[in-house]
Amino acid sequence: MRVNIRYLLVFVVLLWPGRILAQRQDRIEAIQQKLDDLSVSVPGLNEQVQLNLNGVAIRDYVSVLNKTSKLSISVDPQLNFVVSESVNNVPASNIIAFLAKKYNLDVTVTGSIIYLTPYAVPLVRTTVPVKNINVKYSQLENALSLDLENDSLTAVARKITSVSGRNVQVPMAMQGKRVSGFIAAAPFDAAIEKLAFLNEIKSVKTNDNFYLFQPLESNEEGYINGDRNVSTRKVFRPLAPAANPGTLGMMVRTVNGQKLISVDVVNVPVADLIRQASRELGRQTVTYSEIKGNITLNVDDVGFDSFLTLLLKGTDYTYNTENGVYMIGDSKLEGLRVSRTIQLQHRTIDTVVAMIPLEWKKGVQITEFRDQNSLIISGASARIAEMETFIRQLDVLVPVVLIEVTMIDIHKNRTVATGLSAGVADSVKTGGTILPGMDFTVGSGSVNSFLDKVGSLTSTNLGHVVPNFYVNIKALEANNNVDVRSVPKMTALNGHTATLSIGNKVWYKNTTQNVIPSSANVINNITNQFVPAEANLTIRFRPLVSGDDQVTLGINVDISDFTSIPSDGSPPPTSSSKFQSSIRVNNEDMIVLGGIERTERSESGSGIPLLSRIPVLKWIFSSRKKTNGKIVTLVFIKPTIMR
Repeated sequence: MRVNIRYLLVFVVLLWPGRILAQRQDRIEAIQQKLDDLSVSVPGLNEQVQLNLNGVAIRDYVSVLNKTSKLSISVDPQLNFVVSESVNNVPASNIIAFLAKKYNLDVTVTGSIIYLTPYAVPLVRTTVPVKNINVKYSQLENALSLDLENDSLTAVARKITSVSGRNVQVPMAMQGKRVSGFIAAAPFDAAIEKLAFLNEIKSVKTNDNFYLFQPLESNEEGYINGDRNVSTRKVFRPLAPAANPGTLGMMVRTVNGQKLISVDVVNVPVADLIRQASRELGRQTVTYSEIKGNITLNVDDVGFDSFLTLLLKGTDYTYNTENGVYMIGDSKLEGLRVSRTIQLQHRTIDTVVAMIPLEWKKGVQITEFRDQNSLIISGASARIAEMETFIRQLDVLVPVVLIEVTMIDIHKNRTVATGLSAGVADSVKTGGTILPGMDFTVGSGSVNSFLDKVGSLTSTNLGHVVPNFYVNIKALEANNNVDVRSVPKMTALNGHTATLSIGNKVWYKNTTQNVIPSSANVINNITNQFVPAEANLTIRFRPLVSGDDQVTLGINVDISDFTSIPSDGSPPPTSSSKFQSSIRVNNEDMIVLGGIERTERSESGSGIPLLSRIPVLKWIFSSRKKTNGKIVTLVFIKPTIMR
């Protein structure tokens, strides 16, 4: 009986691999049949495909297959292996079945969408003893102890979280990772960091105190940095032997189907970098002149165009592209110069050209095309691109500021004219005003009638005045108030000065007498020269508009006026008022400037000598005029931004 059991066991052992192979073959045939059935509604599965891809990720391989056969194939995130397969004129359905067979994939179909996932072998339920994860934590010392040997990273993270109360997480892509290591009573953060280092992974502590394990990227490695701490760095491919021996190197990787280059070099010739980068990225280059100079460079994931721009910036070299070929050399060479027309939209070319730094103009030719308000720039493409960016930043709308000015003179004048005057004149009639002020003239008839009435009352004969005699009695008081002097409106570009001047000009005679003595007689030489005198209202504004629509105004107001015009031809007296200030106001706010006062006083009179000085009698034998005046000038200013 024992012999039979032995033979039975041998038979099962020999038969089991064949059974597994048969099951696997049946699964692939089922996948092929499923794809053939789907090809009725999805013709792309029958499309003949030619692929020649080596060393690409499964996602990139499937992406190319999708584009070639117009299929919708999705790849599970857990699939991250590299594919190197070349096929010629093979239906897309066969390629999918081949990938499922070689890389142990499962294929599911939803509508017309094909989904590739890792194939999970049906497990036989067996009772497996759970391995104890040897993890200890001391709450008092915050110390973590580990004794691991090929343990599941997921189980280790779960055990650390359980004993310490700290959240340690493992992403889905690392669920099958196994770890080993022995750490005795180390601080918690240091223990997690060293566990990751020992097993060629990395750990990250987030701001919310979660600890996450992450895989190293294909171009990363763990190392001990200069501070003797665990860190990660990129793995660079050494440069060609022509480069300096002390350099690090460059690395190329594919991101979203585009090849990007990372470089970390110290004092390496620029020509060597261009040569190796073009070789790594598969670019065709032609060098027309010797590229001199060394460079220290540290960049990550840049395209070839950006890489050349960084290398050649600030040099006399440039590059141009024609039919996919990069032509590199001195920027003065024919075929490498680039011409570009930049049309300004808001500013004039006169102001923009003056703002371009002189260093940028070296090696660049700038031509002004005034008919179209444009600049034609010729030179190296990198320098032209930099200059164009600068010009576009300057080419913004310049606001116009409308300034309304209202000038008001407030007069406080009082003139009092009193007195009695008498005389002899022809055709003088009695008449005048009594209210609101007295200015009355009495003729000879009225005077004689008055004298007759006085004589009849006092029995005294006062006589009569001559027929042409008259008497003028005056008692007047006048007031002036407000006078609106001017209401001009001015506009000015932001940062430019606007000037308004309004006034008049009078001429006065300047007489010069020169006496020239001689032996015979004295010669008097009299010269008359007419000299102008001006009285103007001059206003100057310089607005500056800030980003919050506030206006800073530089104000200069100069007001002058003639107080009187002399009849003898002498220079006229003038009065003046000046404002000069800088203020900041909001858009469409009105401000007032004022406070300058002018006081004018005058007193004049005429009368009979001596009698005009005697109290009481002076009001009869004299006439007087007294003027008190005060002028206050106010300037109201309102800026309005116009865009």
